[in-house]
Amino acid sequence: MELLSIVIFGLLIVVSPGADFVLVFKNSAMYGRKAGMLTALGIGAGVCVHISYSIIGISQLIANNAGLFSLVKYVGAAYLIYLGITGLLSAKLTFDYGTPLIKPVENRKYIMQGFLCNVLNPKTMIFFLSVFSQLISSHSDGLAFVISYGVYIAVLHGVWFCIVAYLVTSAKATRVLKRFGHRINQACGVGLITFGAILSTNA
Repeated sequence: MELLSIVIFGLLIVVSPGADFVLVFKNSAMYGRKAGMLTALGIGAGVCVHISYSIIGISQLIANNAGLFSLVKYVGAAYLIYLGITGLLSAKLTFDYGTPLIKPVENRKYIMQGFLCNVLNPKTMIFFLSVFSQLISSHSDGLAFVISYGVYIAVLHGVWFCIVAYLVTSAKATRVLKRFGHRINQACGVGLITFGAILSTNA
């Protein structure tokens, strides 16, 4: 039951709407399926960073250093607000659905957006600080289990957000986005700004 509980818990955390979801939705709607999936891959890579510092014990350092944690919190919040403002400013652009991203620099751009959005999100950091510190302490003789759970969470993030990118750019969703894409993009921009503002004010 313990294993089933943490598996389900990880699933619920991943699928619950958040800044990562908003970013994948926005990039998929504006720049096509490939952009959304590249963003998803970046998010999965960002999760690996959280897993790594949690497992090697840096999580304890951050938890006990208020100044360091505050710095990460405000940098993360500022980046989310930046992404939101960018979305608002580009809301009037024509949506380009399904256009291949040929330039490698563009591919890296969306991967880095997903990576930074996840890595600099204090909410994600708090989740891994709490969950993995408990897993490490309760499974001191089972490091392989902790690493396996981390891999599960990272893969789950990548797969889930690729699914989101696929659904957003499906034929039915595309028809909706062509009609309401401008408003949806504005809403996504506001959503990112809101997440950033909330995270910057929460302790």
